[in-house]
Amino acid sequence: CLQQLYNIGGYVPQAPQKNGIGITGYLEQFANNADLKSFYLDQRPEAVNSTYKFISVKGGLNNQTLEDAGIEANLDTQFAFGLSYPTPGTFWSTPGNPPFKPDVNVPVDSNEPYADWVDYVLSHGKIPQTISTSYGDFEQTVPQSYARRTCAGFAQLGARGISLLFGSGDGGVGDGNPDPKTQTCFTNDGRNATRFPPFFPASCPYVTAVGGTTNVPEVAASLSGGGFSNYFPRPWYQEAAVGKWLKNFPEHTYKGLFNRNGRAFPDVAAQATRFRVFWAGQATPVDGTSASTPTFAAIVALLNDARLAKGKSTLGFLNPLLYTKGLEGFNDITQGNNPGCGTPGFNATKGWNP
Repeated sequence: CLQQLYNIGGYVPQAPQKNGIGITGYLEQFANNADLKSFYLDQRPEAVNSTYKFISVKGGLNNQTLEDAGIEANLDTQFAFGLSYPTPGTFWSTPGNPPFKPDVNVPVDSNEPYADWVDYVLSHGKIPQTISTSYGDFEQTVPQSYARRTCAGFAQLGARGISLLFGSGDGGVGDGNPDPKTQTCFTNDGRNATRFPPFFPASCPYVTAVGGTTNVPEVAASLSGGGFSNYFPRPWYQEAAVGKWLKNFPEHTYKGLFNRNGRAFPDVAAQATRFRVFWAGQATPVDGTSASTPTFAAIVALLNDARLAKGKSTLGFLNPLLYTKGLEGFNDITQGNNPGCGTPGFNATKGWNP
């Protein structure tokens, strides 16, 4: 279905020995090999005997009991590796939690130690050219110094020719709740003000943030995270597309709820609903940008394969291309919206929109 929708079903990778795709794992999410085999038997039989490389970062585990199978890790590996087969796959397991600032929605630290992973990967020579991460946190729960340090590490990876894909979040413009009486989008700076909370690392300007669509023809999925960073200013490559959207968006609408000068996200979107994932031995339906992100990453890996087969470089940091020549390769999503924070969220319109 995804292969047909995105016109990749007939493509056979030509240079897998030169290419690679990676998946990051956090929060004790373990990619289960038995579930992966079940997925391959169901969806990609020719890949059933294939393997991937497991890498432990700072003592990350690789538990393989079915009861320890992680639905997030399974979703990521099954679709990224399945769609890009036989491109070699890598899975990193990184334990622990980073510095943290609690808010109403996340009172206990459940954030991911991205800097630990970045430091590890930057210290190693050979890195998969496409890396997908389905995790993310409300930007305000990440100390700004930690976010900036991590984002700078992502920039270094981009400079080394690595494409980094991150999910834009599953709460629309915030908490996914359109009811103003029960919404929970409050700042954690002592003011308790209502604001659309951006999502990090999607808000880092050196990664490609992936939103979600649904149905065919595609419309915006209501869960698709979108908004504007409070930490990072709008990068140069977004000036034309986002500037045009801001010009057409009434300034009084949602005034004070988002930072009109911030890095805007997502950058792209892909199917995010009704994914059939094998988890703990059972086929399980899953929705979210956790599904669209490895899907988009797999397509990037296939594009890299086509380039490598012709002796060209990989795509590397995608965003400057996506907002210029790359526009020709995309469908414009013009229907749907992403409610949250007691609002209907933003409407999908012609051109870029959050």
